[in-house]
Amino acid sequence: MIYVNVRALIERTSDGKREILLQIRDREGEFEALELPGGQIEEFESLLQGLRREVFEETGLQIKTIVGSETYITTSQSDSNVECISPFAVYQTIYGPVDSMGVYFRCTAEGDLFKRGDGSKDARWVDIKEVQRLIGETPEVFSWVDLAGLKRYIAFLETEGKYIGVDE
Repeated sequence: MIYVNVRALIERTSDGKREILLQIRDREGEFEALELPGGQIEEFESLLQGLRREVFEETGLQIKTIVGSETYITTSQSDSNVECISPFAVYQTIYGPVDSMGVYFRCTAEGDLFKRGDGSKDARWVDIKEVQRLIGETPEVFSWVDLAGLKRYIAFLETEGKYIGVDE
């Protein structure tokens, strides 16, 4: 069985520095790794609904903007409804402890952070330069799923260099 996940790259600018929200995975029997908010979507749950739900359950934040939401379309027929959207990135595990694929969305959020969320704790804003340093020096501190997404995000910042929806 393959699991489908949504992951949030929650961005902000603070004192002229780019930051993203990271949290510590806090599930019994699992390694306490740095990770992005997100998780498994429920059966027939919209990707965007799942993203909003997971972010709130884990962090206490309400998503304000989602980059790519302007591309959202849905089609309906008598026995189906399908959504289509352009996310930031998509991952698929090709080897590992869990067979999963997931969708990364860049977004902004507002509200007060939980100290402990659903399977998470110590959510905090981290300067992107610190994230880049940690990836280079101690990549093992990150969840095995989110390490790839964070590397993709840093590569994006180095080539594109702009926060759509944050700095505009």
